[in-house]
Amino acid sequence: MLARERKVSIIGQYQTHGTDTGSPEVQIALLSERIGQLTEHFKTHKKDHASRRGLLMLVSKRRRLLDYLKKYDSERYKDVIQKLGIRK
Repeated sequence: MLARERKVSIIGQYQTHGTDTGSPEVQIALLSERIGQLTEHFKTHKKDHASRRGLLMLVSKRRRLLDYLKKYDSERYKDVIQKLGIRK
């Protein structure tokens, strides 16, 4: 789970307008943060297979959001992947 302060800062960084909390950019950024935390978790807890399943679900959800964004607005897609550094 993300800390409240960290979540608010991520939303503030990626929101498209003042009250935006659910745009694809914000959702992708929050998922990327959770994925990063779980990846660190697995460095010490190698046999935590239940959380690994959750990680795979988060990765696939992020992939679907990225595909959606790429399909409907490629400029926003390029901007998000460049900011997050998740693609080439």
